[in-house]
Amino acid sequence: MSALARWFLVNGYSVAGYDKTATTLTQSLAAEGMTIHYTEAVDQIPVSFRENPADTLVVYTPAVPVQHAEYVYFSENGFTIQKRSQVLGLLAGRMTTIGVAGTHGKTTTSSMVAHVLRNAGVNCAAFLGGITQNYGTNFLLNEPADDLSKVICVVEADEFDRSFLTLFPEYAIVTSTDADHLDIYGDHNAVLDSFRAFVGQIHESGVLFQREGLGLDGATRATVRNYSLKSGAYHAANLRIEAARFVFDLVYPGGTVPDIRLMIPGFHNVENAVAAAAVALKVGVSAKALRDGLNTYRGVRRRFEYVLDTETMILIDDYAHHPAEVDAFLTSVKALYPNRELTVIFQPHLFSRTRDFAEGFARSLSLADHVVLLPIYPARESPIDGVTSDLILRHVKSISKQISTKEAISSVLRDKKATLVVTVGAGDIDQLVPVLKKDFDTNG
Repeated sequence: MSALARWFLVNGYSVAGYDKTATTLTQSLAAEGMTIHYTEAVDQIPVSFRENPADTLVVYTPAVPVQHAEYVYFSENGFTIQKRSQVLGLLAGRMTTIGVAGTHGKTTTSSMVAHVLRNAGVNCAAFLGGITQNYGTNFLLNEPADDLSKVICVVEADEFDRSFLTLFPEYAIVTSTDADHLDIYGDHNAVLDSFRAFVGQIHESGVLFQREGLGLDGATRATVRNYSLKSGAYHAANLRIEAARFVFDLVYPGGTVPDIRLMIPGFHNVENAVAAAAVALKVGVSAKALRDGLNTYRGVRRRFEYVLDTETMILIDDYAHHPAEVDAFLTSVKALYPNRELTVIFQPHLFSRTRDFAEGFARSLSLADHVVLLPIYPARESPIDGVTSDLILRHVKSISKQISTKEAISSVLRDKKATLVVTVGAGDIDQLVPVLKKDFDTNG
């Protein structure tokens, strides 16, 4: 959403908006010149917008409930209202689009693609789902072009609420199609149907790069190329860990790109890099420029983000909020630090997701030696009877496990004498991270 807001601002439009909570991101947007408020009230909408409904476009996400006072006001007073995905589809449709979809990995993969292209001198725009460490933003603006179809637009294609069905890309990556957002879809088959519909919208002359085994071949008229960590037309070889960095050779139909050294850890991120490399090579990036781009990619905030890395304490923050993501993240952390006990602080996201995947979360979290669960972050949902963090905790098989409040976390970690700590979740657990960093910096 903020990437769209930035696009309109840099193109000369006045931008105002509402968010439920003030964050570093919303404060950055305000500093850039947007008017942002945090109280649900019509009188907080700037007068210049209220007085000109014909000249105002209202953009919203499904996270905004239809009974929201401002949404009701806009609906009843003649404003043009469109979903974020609709507007993104209109903008991307004017350019040559690379859509990156998947229930996991799409933010990292799309930002990798954008960085590799930008680093190689390709004229591109990007609308991403996270703040890139290389650029400090989730939006990259293209250079002016007489023919916008010559500009490449990298888009994180979100399956939530079927938003990605507003996109008709020339090229697409699909990283995963696991069951998720079942509060929206109902069951896994409906999730799969939405991905089949998405790849069915790829241009006939385009290419789908799918993770091996997804089986989307029959749903698209585009050429299909498979990739994965260890097999497929594109894969990694000679994978090893050197000085806490994942190093590998990229194998692709045209040959091998040796010694790619990722700055971001994780087996899953090696696989994401393989996918990003596949599409970058397809659009003309050279093997040398590809390696330079991947070697200088610094990641996305809250995706395997090192907060502290000292001899006495390693603190890593990650956005993982699905059992498969938690499993991939914790597996990689343990591979990097096999001689340290791992403590994970996990905040479940959504009551419905906790209910649907409680045992899966427990299995993934059990990879850690010590598990600390926070209360569920509700986001857009109301509580569900009987659904609490204890649904997960009761199945965890780690050395120690407990539920804690955010206020008590620092003392919990001191009691455990923790030296390797990860904070995991998609709610507001990120607000805990600077508190822990300060505490570890102060007390060691």
